[in-house]
Amino acid sequence: MSQLCINDPEQARAIYYSYSAETPSKLMENMPTILAKQYQLQTIHVLAVDGTPLPISVIGNGMPVLMLHAFGMDTRQFLPFILPLTNHYRFYLPHFRGFGLATALTLPNFDFIEQYAEDTEQVLKYITIENNAATVSVAGISMGALVMWAYFKRFGTNQFSRYLNIDQAPIIHNQPDFQGGVFGARQDELFAQFESLISNTKPYMQVEDFRHLPYEIKTGLLTMERAFSLLSVSRKSSELLIKTLSYRPPHKVALMTHSTWQHKLRCLSAYMQLPYDYREVLEMVNIPTTLLVGGRSKLYDSERQLELADRLPNAKVEILAKSGHAVPMDAPFGFYRALKGFLES
Repeated sequence: MSQLCINDPEQARAIYYSYSAETPSKLMENMPTILAKQYQLQTIHVLAVDGTPLPISVIGNGMPVLMLHAFGMDTRQFLPFILPLTNHYRFYLPHFRGFGLATALTLPNFDFIEQYAEDTEQVLKYITIENNAATVSVAGISMGALVMWAYFKRFGTNQFSRYLNIDQAPIIHNQPDFQGGVFGARQDELFAQFESLISNTKPYMQVEDFRHLPYEIKTGLLTMERAFSLLSVSRKSSELLIKTLSYRPPHKVALMTHSTWQHKLRCLSAYMQLPYDYREVLEMVNIPTTLLVGGRSKLYDSERQLELADRLPNAKVEILAKSGHAVPMDAPFGFYRALKGFLES
């Protein structure tokens, strides 16, 4: 359990006025408790169907909001965007198996998207009971949004009040009638590169320690991760940050650990082999839906994403014109405003 500090006077003022119905003396007496409840990041665990304890980061005080993270993302990276909203909302941030606090959790099924959808159902049951809430607001980015399309197909929309879909089509592989899958026109080229990487790495998948892999295998994996991250952004500043953070000289590559490399490759294999086409569910998603689109996304063509709105019964589109796929990184202020507007709608 970690404690977060308040250093923004406007946030402190907002907290004060949100409790202004109390007398000044009572307010000051309760302020430490109020602030601790709002700004304290907790970790809880919810049991999955197979009995696995799923870690969830929880913060805030108010209406429940479920947020699902992207591939390779630690769900706590949402924190800078949700902290100013924690006096009105209680955010539930699950860690999907293999990522973040769930790095040590293995996948019982090859179809990881369907596994995550099943896990999300258990998390949702907990949230609705704990908050005595009939419905919950939900936001999903990239892989997390694909999980929501899978969830809607399997469990429906009855337990949600609204949905924020962040730069994700309900399909991975391009089809003759829809070329809006991942990477668009470059899909065949990039999938071939991923297939080669998977093939080269397959003989070493039982090697637990990343340090014991052949050097060329390690550099191939790291190069793939770096290239994927660079494809996810459009701004020069974001590209520079990724290049800086991902640079590792040979001696560091030789000694580094990498706890998620096997999990990422298994997920990548599933992306290659399974159809992941949830377009048929679009007409069923009748809750208010916001499609938040990166105007310069290299993963999901923005024009193709706009076509989805015509098939959703209750949808609106918001485009962040200068953002790539990684919206929070490329357009942090735009993402915050869009999230706030979505929750207040």
